Amino acid sequence: MSMPNPPPELPPEFERLRQLAGFSEEMFNRIIAFQERLHPAWTPGAPFAERIRELPLHALVFSNPDRDPAKYAHTIAPFYPLRAELRQIAQCARQVADDPLVCDVHGRNGFLGSLLAREGVRVLGLADPADKPNQIAEFHDPSCYEASTDTLETLTRPIDVAFSAWMPAGINRTPAIAAHAPKLIVFSHTDHVDASSGLRQTGTAEAYTQLPARYRQIAEWSITRPKDLLHGVWPDLTPSIEETRHVRIFADEPYRGIHVEREMEAVDPYDWERELDLALTALEAKEYLRTRGFTV
Repeated sequence: MSMPNPPPELPPEFERLRQLAGFSEEMFNRIIAFQERLHPAWTPGAPFAERIRELPLHALVFSNPDRDPAKYAHTIAPFYPLRAELRQIAQCARQVADDPLVCDVHGRNGFLGSLLAREGVRVLGLADPADKPNQIAEFHDPSCYEASTDTLETLTRPIDVAFSAWMPAGINRTPAIAAHAPKLIVFSHTDHVDASSGLRQTGTAEAYTQLPARYRQIAEWSITRPKDLLHGVWPDLTPSIEETRHVRIFADEPYRGIHVEREMEAVDPYDWERELDLALTALEAKEYLRTRGFTV
């Protein structure tokens, strides 16, 4: 453990770190259970609420050690979603239609789209031929998420909102998305370029900046995963690079005036957000001590 219980001189906002020692053991047990496929996330027939309960943050930052990268993309998803941001996207969607249909353009295993659907919108998940399958191939909530074999090219149903999370690298799907004339287009992407291949992790630069003239950006926020998010607190865990994820919402002309909540308050956050909060707080506390001359 790189950081013992915080010393008395730490400000009150770091008091929660006094639970870190006991929490760490529980967290490592969850990580091991997931890696050994004992967690319900690996069971397609289990209820979705059970499959996401106590899902470790580690499983959303790293893929499983037994994943074959030649066959599979990420084990579950390419990033950890925050409930507040999905609530905000759903809040926007409900303003453009009474019963909005959100199209999860890169549906993959349905994990991200299902979390969005659970915020009160219907979600249709499409197949994207450019995607490798996830290691956990099916991870959707059938009560609110409809998985489809359609692609953007074969889809004929009208959609209200297009949700493009992690567009395949080096590919611009935006023209095909705009061809369906959604009222809103929501992108979740990163500008990060892979050092070994020289390719962007998601889409192309034009995909997020060159939309048809009728679309205008009405909201944007960014979420940065700091370098060594987990390793910096728990040295036994794997180091990781810094990565910033951007969310951009574009509206067609008649819908540019919808109300967008700028403050994303945490309401019953996901279980992995508890680990995230502790990790970020611990990193902040370590930096606080370093700037005051302590070695941590």
